[in-house]
Amino acid sequence: MLRAAVIGATGYAGAELVRILSGHPDVSLSVITSRQDAGIAYDTIYPAMRGVVNLECAESDPAAVAKKADVVFLALPHKASMAMVPDLLDAGRRVVDLSADFRFSNRDAYELHYQAHTCAHLMVEAVYGLCEIYGDAVAAADLIGNPGCYPTSVLLPLLPLVKAKLVDPATVIADCKSGVSGAGREATATTHFCHVNESFKAYKVGAHRHTPEIEENIARFAGAPVKITFVPHLLPMTRGMESTVYVTLSPGADERQIRDCLESHYRDKPFIRLLPGGRFPDTLHVRGTNVCDIGWVVDPGSGRLVLMSAIDNLVKGAAGQAVQNMNLMFGFEETAGLDGVPFPL
Repeated sequence: MLRAAVIGATGYAGAELVRILSGHPDVSLSVITSRQDAGIAYDTIYPAMRGVVNLECAESDPAAVAKKADVVFLALPHKASMAMVPDLLDAGRRVVDLSADFRFSNRDAYELHYQAHTCAHLMVEAVYGLCEIYGDAVAAADLIGNPGCYPTSVLLPLLPLVKAKLVDPATVIADCKSGVSGAGREATATTHFCHVNESFKAYKVGAHRHTPEIEENIARFAGAPVKITFVPHLLPMTRGMESTVYVTLSPGADERQIRDCLESHYRDKPFIRLLPGGRFPDTLHVRGTNVCDIGWVVDPGSGRLVLMSAIDNLVKGAAGQAVQNMNLMFGFEETAGLDGVPFPL
């Protein structure tokens, strides 16, 4: 059995990792850590785990973790991860980082939107863990930068079409909505129930840190720098993410070519569901799963392509994708631990 550690196990993404790894057929959850809750039994913090996870939260010491684990998941805030990764790699451990610290290959872009990077030499070694796009590189990697939730929902329907030159990447507008769990476990004034309930609002318009992450990956396939319009919104629900991407078709491109391209790229991808014409993604239908549902339509009035996707922001947008990355890295079935049947309601 592969021994797995979750660093930062009491945050929302960390808790989802604990849940998924606890049911993984090839993994033993050997250590969980929490800076705030060290020494406390995990099922005290999350009572749903009673009888499932019989571990106490430990201190987040890289040397101690490396002795007990073969793969380490870092569910930590930005900058906290980069302080731990070098020691874990030096100890021969493979790492999946859920922060933004290793999602960028461009140091300047990272530092412009986050902070100074203390081990920038590892940024070029890390693989961006969007499995359906970079799967071969993921399988050979020792360090994965797990994608953000918004980028996952935007890039999965869009990148195959950019690569095939069926759309104009300079015209991308991404209109995205997320449940409140995407903001993390620590409550703020904007995520307090009284401010979220019966509310629907945009936030960080023109200033969200996922924008350069999306742009960097589109540019890899466009062959030139790209600027997009990205507008995130907060929904009054716990989990779920829906993205609607508007983009201009390339001259001569039509709906049949769009479908052929997406079907060809995602034919053997177990977590991508392409919806039939006239049906559109719904966050309810992917809740608790590692699935991304994708639908689209060519607007007959404007001629623009409207791409739509739905994911669970905590699973495909975070912990589930991290486990999918681990599965590829260690040669497990890609669906191992992630093949639960979706809830019909």
